[in-house]
Amino acid sequence: MRNAKAASGAMTLKREWRVPKMLRTVNSANAMVYAALTILTLLVACAIVPQWMAPYSPTEMFTDRILQKPGAGHLLGTDYFGRDVLSLVIYGSRDSLLVGTMSVVVGGLAGGLIGSLSGYAGGFADKLLMRIIDVLMTIPGILLALAIAAAMGPSLTNIVLAIAISSIPGYARVMRGQVMSIKGRPFIAAARSIGVSPLGIFIRHVLPNSLSPLLVMATLGIGGSILAGAGLSFLGLGTVNEVPDWGALLSQGRGYLTSGWWICVFPGLAITLLVLSVNLLGDRLRDYWDPKRNG
Repeated sequence: MRNAKAASGAMTLKREWRVPKMLRTVNSANAMVYAALTILTLLVACAIVPQWMAPYSPTEMFTDRILQKPGAGHLLGTDYFGRDVLSLVIYGSRDSLLVGTMSVVVGGLAGGLIGSLSGYAGGFADKLLMRIIDVLMTIPGILLALAIAAAMGPSLTNIVLAIAISSIPGYARVMRGQVMSIKGRPFIAAARSIGVSPLGIFIRHVLPNSLSPLLVMATLGIGGSILAGAGLSFLGLGTVNEVPDWGALLSQGRGYLTSGWWICVFPGLAITLLVLSVNLLGDRLRDYWDPKRNG
């Protein structure tokens, strides 16, 4: 009896030593996710209600404070027109976030539809659609987006379409492989044996079980889309607004790196924080939905 109690006490001690170590690992991972969520929430709030977040109007010019260094009154300094850089970064977040999210939504929906139809239909339709996707995949994504944006002209809609079209092949390939894997499983054969129509099988069984990898890929793709949009704006192919987005701010400030480094550094830091936050959340979603990692 005493031996059993001693063994039980030893097991309790082992658990007391092991559990805190495991909790420290979980809390450390969760802390990164919470930090990413906080940064992302703050940037989304800046995009939705910039007038509540910005200290000044982005078009207000303080001619007596041109190229003022970061400090009191202007936390991130002023640019070569005397505009407050913090206000410009806050107001510029709207177009940058719109480009990142809308291009992923459009590209993910189009690519997911093409991939799911190709994988489920098979045969000639699969070969035809995949050959078109193969042709698109031979062109680098940023080069394809650059060509489309240059041909269509600078505007928010055109830059979204350019990045979305360049991302379609990746989404289509992922969705096709997932659909082909799902449609060969036993529960699909069981549904077919009881008389469920092919369309019903596709909508009720194949599609819902195939969306997880596409959603994870879309989440991770937001960061790449934001970088692509900033790159196109940097080259002068982005949105044409009174308030520049982050890529345009980088382009405008590149000539003042020696006299006004803050004009480039803070928009670049905003891009870095946004992309890093989205990628951290995408990694966590991948870990959550991937059974191999969970196992």
